[in-house]
Amino acid sequence: MSGQESYYVTTPIYYVNDDPHLGHLYTTVAADVLARHQRLSGRDTFFLTGVDEHGQKVQQAAKARGIAPLALADEVVARYQMLWPRFSISNDDFIRTSSARHQRGVAAMWRRLRENGALYKGFYEDWYCVPCETYWTETQLHDHGDDGRCPDCNRPVERVQEESWFFRLSDYQQPLLDHYDANPDFIGPESRRNEVRSFVAGGLNDLSVSRTTFDWGVPVPDDDGHVVYVWIDALTNYLSALGFPDEEAPRMRFWPASVHLIGKDILRFHAVYWPAMLMAAGLPLPQRVFAHGWWTVDGEKMSKSKGNALSPDAMLAQVDADVIRYFLLREVPFGHDGDFSFDALKRRYNSELANDLGNMLNRSLSMLHKYRDGVLGEVGEEQPRDRAWIADIEAMQLEVDRFMRQQAFHLALERIHTVVRHGNRYVEESAPWSLAKQQQQARLDGVLYHLIEGLRLVVLQLSPFMPNKCAAMMAQIMGDRADEAQVLSHHGGWGLLAAGHRCAKPSPVFPRME
Repeated sequence: MSGQESYYVTTPIYYVNDDPHLGHLYTTVAADVLARHQRLSGRDTFFLTGVDEHGQKVQQAAKARGIAPLALADEVVARYQMLWPRFSISNDDFIRTSSARHQRGVAAMWRRLRENGALYKGFYEDWYCVPCETYWTETQLHDHGDDGRCPDCNRPVERVQEESWFFRLSDYQQPLLDHYDANPDFIGPESRRNEVRSFVAGGLNDLSVSRTTFDWGVPVPDDDGHVVYVWIDALTNYLSALGFPDEEAPRMRFWPASVHLIGKDILRFHAVYWPAMLMAAGLPLPQRVFAHGWWTVDGEKMSKSKGNALSPDAMLAQVDADVIRYFLLREVPFGHDGDFSFDALKRRYNSELANDLGNMLNRSLSMLHKYRDGVLGEVGEEQPRDRAWIADIEAMQLEVDRFMRQQAFHLALERIHTVVRHGNRYVEESAPWSLAKQQQQARLDGVLYHLIEGLRLVVLQLSPFMPNKCAAMMAQIMGDRADEAQVLSHHGGWGLLAAGHRCAKPSPVFPRME
């Protein structure tokens, strides 16, 4: 693939002390859609997800159940690996922090940081929140207004006193600010960029990066009794999955990452600690870190105590996976908070997928079979209405790619849907049924061709969002050519279908939800 443009997208690695929920699904679907779009565009693409298995809270949870931490991790990993195929997640790899390849990468990162003078040994004494795996100073707790509770989760914090290795984060305040200013797209959305820049401009303290109070983690090289603290451990996954420290490994061609997709709760670690570590290690920085928002359910924050923490399994019991994928990225601008309800999903499904897209596909193919036995005829002379339809589709293709590069999924879907609405107007204005009645055969052939070819290109652009539904639609459009590899460079231009092409008979892909 020499000379081919590469694309590397990651999700966070998810904690193994929590079962998969809507938040995990949201990030992973978004990453999958990006990866599918990039593959469709002919780019050399790598999509990584995985799990974070180390840390004190995992060790405590395993101890409470009387099992080893690895056994707990194995259980949760199995749930993820069974779940993702059900949502058509097309990850190229699944990284586990307990794996030997990851531990090699972490040890190499540690040694590189230490050799470059970025680590030093000292004594740590401050407050620690076990659930958040976050350390707080007296000042931070006091500013929060409750000296005994974590500012993030409001649960009690513990006093920690231990020997520790420190990362010289304070040395990277100005280099980070310079990087943010020189690369305004490094953090998205813009509101999060402003938030991070303000945090860094306020001053950075050195970061405690090892622990002696638990042993479930990667051992610190050449220092028995210390384990690497979670953030150096966890963040290095993005490199260890590529083969780091072997910088000649084939997968290392994907570094630096094109985009790290994360929840806004871990933005600081990815947009401050991670780039500072990479600077200290002499490694290129990722091109972009994008923090999405959180979901409520029926207007309420998700929680186990309320019993409204939506599991992906429970969602699949009610709605097709492709429809869930579509709704999650259509309903809310990526980067904003959103509210999930099945009522809202059904309204959007019926309006946009059943009424608009499904109806356009069904009526177009039905007319082709009714009037032409399913076979496309010659196009003939194009009329202004035809040219306007083609121009709208070609503009849509360019704009969708631009929106996808910005992670503006809702805008990409809105642009595609604008074309679908245009297509339905084109049907009404062209009135193939009247052309058939008036025996205007040449014009009828032209209109039917433009409808089917336009639908093909719409379905192609939608396929990253709804891979199975789009495969079903494409099978009807392409007929016995349905197995052709769909790549935009070969199939994205107008005119692939030619006179004599036979489409399959229509079958409803989006039956109405009642």
